[in-house]
Amino acid sequence: MEYLISAIIGYLLGSIPSGYIVLKKSKGIDITNAGTGNVGAMNSYEVTNSKFIGIVVLLIDFVKGMLSAGIVLYIFEPSFFAASLSVLFAIFSHCFNPWLNFKGGRGLATAAGGCSIILPILLIAWIIFYILTYLLKKDIHVANIFATIFSLIFIFIFYEFAIKFAYPKPVLVNELILFTSAGLLIIFIKHIEPLREIISNKNK
Repeated sequence: MEYLISAIIGYLLGSIPSGYIVLKKSKGIDITNAGTGNVGAMNSYEVTNSKFIGIVVLLIDFVKGMLSAGIVLYIFEPSFFAASLSVLFAIFSHCFNPWLNFKGGRGLATAAGGCSIILPILLIAWIIFYILTYLLKKDIHVANIFATIFSLIFIFIFYEFAIKFAYPKPVLVNELILFTSAGLLIIFIKHIEPLREIISNKNK
């Protein structure tokens, strides 16, 4: 029952369509039909040309991830599996939002919020890989994709090191691997379309 409730908490929090609500209320814009149609901070910024709105959406999405882990850790006996399950469902429902015909964001901010609570080393690794890739390629989507891939490789290789920074400590290494693999897979799937566009533009 604990795991089911954890999943429901994460799913409901992740499904809050922050980008849609903020743009609809502030600008009267349906973000699902504007720009890339992505319901996230980057598209919110690009559609409105407002850094403030982009940051607001980013922060709300980040907090959704934090709360998905924090609430579960507060109401139940601290469990990495339960908290990570909640974060995974938050990422999933953010990316495939049930209130927006399963349109959503790309999950990075929500994942970052969750990781800041239960696995900060993954967040730090992702940021480092992102910065290095962006400095080389000067493309946000390319940096997102490579940071996601390299972060997964990092956890697979240095899982014993990563566990030291996990909260609560996973009972099994598989819990850490499952959370990282599933979360980053969802994020990677949401970046397939921009990756195709990048490849298509290079082939022109």
